[in-house]
Amino acid sequence: MSATTSTPVGDTERVRAMLGSADAGRKRTDRMMTGLIYAAFVVAMIPLVSLLWTVVIRGIERFSPYFLSVSMRGVFGGMDAGGIYHAIVGTLVITLVAAAISVPIGLLTAVYLVEYGRGPLARVTTFFVDVMTGIPSIVAGLFAFALFAIFFGPGVRLGVAASVALSVLMIPVVVRSSEEMLRLVPNELREASYALGVPKWLTIIKVVLRTSVAGLTTGVLLSIARVIGETAPILITAGYADSINFNPFEGRMATLPVYIFTQYRQGTVPCAPGALDCVEDINLMRAWAAALTLILIVMLLNLVGRLVTRFFAPKLR
Repeated sequence: MSATTSTPVGDTERVRAMLGSADAGRKRTDRMMTGLIYAAFVVAMIPLVSLLWTVVIRGIERFSPYFLSVSMRGVFGGMDAGGIYHAIVGTLVITLVAAAISVPIGLLTAVYLVEYGRGPLARVTTFFVDVMTGIPSIVAGLFAFALFAIFFGPGVRLGVAASVALSVLMIPVVVRSSEEMLRLVPNELREASYALGVPKWLTIIKVVLRTSVAGLTTGVLLSIARVIGETAPILITAGYADSINFNPFEGRMATLPVYIFTQYRQGTVPCAPGALDCVEDINLMRAWAAALTLILIVMLLNLVGRLVTRFFAPKLR
């Protein structure tokens, strides 16, 4: 009798022991995976923090309102003068023209693929968008240079040519990001609009695009941040200039990436003994300060994208 009553108790204790052992194993596995995740995060942050720290430490010495407000016109050798105002103007003008070209094309292509795209044409469009996503930037620069050389002759250097080269790189990014944002719009909103008798084109404008405006804006800003640091296509198409040029259809234009490349390539310069207005490593100092400015511009664009997503994203329920 006693053996009969003790057997269930022993089984219960063994089950509890097994459950306790399994629970302890799960906790150990959870702690191990958590540690691996944190370690991977730290390893990923090390190069980023090191990069930012290096650029800030080396660029802050030359970074000043004077450096941001003057150009390199008339500056040569190791003169302790010159700035990046002309490069900032060129960067903004070329990037804005590229955005004006690529955003309408990319957005309309995304609308076609999501709302109308059926059959062979949609598949071909998707295929070429995927191909364009992997195009090297130097190929885009050569394409734009060859295109403008047909109309203006060989050796032409124009800011608008650089904008065309950047738009080739921006269009697939805009298409992909806009396509994903448009697909996130619930079909119930479209169906409700159709039920009220609203035509499809007006539904796209009033419902689909308005609902996804925050995501579309973020995608456009991210595409701009992706091409604003390109050097090779701009060096081929727009060249380099020491003076300020606001007109992308006339002459060469300087941009921050090309300015950084040019200054860093020049390296140190010899200075005469006792020369007070000569700094041997002035070119390197300008390059690091321009790199800091470019990082700040990219960070500002990403911040604007996050703010747009936060304050303009619709609250769907």
